[in-house]
Amino acid sequence: MALVDGYGRPVTNLRISVTDECNLNCFYCHREGQKKGEKEMTPEEIERIVRIASLLGIKKVKLTGGEPTIRRDIVEIVRRIRPYVVDLSLTTNGTVMYRLAEELKEAGLDRVNISLDTLDREKYKKITGFDVLPRVLKGIEKSVELFKLVKLNMVVMKDLNHMEIHNMINYAARIGAVLQLIEIEVPRELLDSWFFKEYFYPLKPLEEEFAKRAVEIRERRLHRRRKYFIPTENGVAEVEVVRSMHNTVFCANCTRIRLTADGHLKTCLLRGDDLVDILTPLREGASDEELVEMFKKVIATREPYWV
Repeated sequence: MALVDGYGRPVTNLRISVTDECNLNCFYCHREGQKKGEKEMTPEEIERIVRIASLLGIKKVKLTGGEPTIRRDIVEIVRRIRPYVVDLSLTTNGTVMYRLAEELKEAGLDRVNISLDTLDREKYKKITGFDVLPRVLKGIEKSVELFKLVKLNMVVMKDLNHMEIHNMINYAARIGAVLQLIEIEVPRELLDSWFFKEYFYPLKPLEEEFAKRAVEIRERRLHRRRKYFIPTENGVAEVEVVRSMHNTVFCANCTRIRLTADGHLKTCLLRGDDLVDILTPLREGASDEELVEMFKKVIATREPYWV
């Protein structure tokens, strides 16, 4: 039975950052809302935390970073936590998936999200700092062959890649992946920043267009995200829209907590005042019961960011 926070939201998902390091340098990256830490969890420690979470009904885990695939033991991490979950996914920039996908699949990974903001090689280099788009596309194609679900994460940015959305929809339909369109996210204190004003591209008008074109619309429980099934020249594309900014419905239907790379439980991407160190007590010999109470404490402090 899942734990429920003070706003009636069950907590069923745990998003784990396994490293804060990355082999790309995307200029918009929010780094999972975490600061660079001095510690990094071992596979055994991650396994124990996931086991404790599973006792509380948290059975869906997503591994993130930084870039999780730069950890040499990422396959071991997947293998260790597989027995405790019903859904195990990975968010990656895709740079090494062409050679790592098979091992991850065999270890028990169910599905992957791969960051892909553009199909233009020069623009990709501008966004990420590296000219590796061909390698990423190779990794995407390999992943589509192996996993039951591959999502392409496109962070939509005004006047940079927003004009590529329809090309990305066609590409996703052609290869058999789901396209996930994501608004840029910033905390309240950065709403007036040059970065947000320069690049934020609202997706609500696009959703209105999709609603007219779609042959089917579904709604996920998580965040009440809508999925649009849109006809293209390559068949029907599945497009999911992630609108978090100023979205009270999004927050009211969040079922996720987070674990930072240095072992802190965290209730929300955009909050930095809610960290609870679980790694230090674990290393000092805390019992399972004590770790369970730490999870309960964190869940009790959850509150919607946008209200």
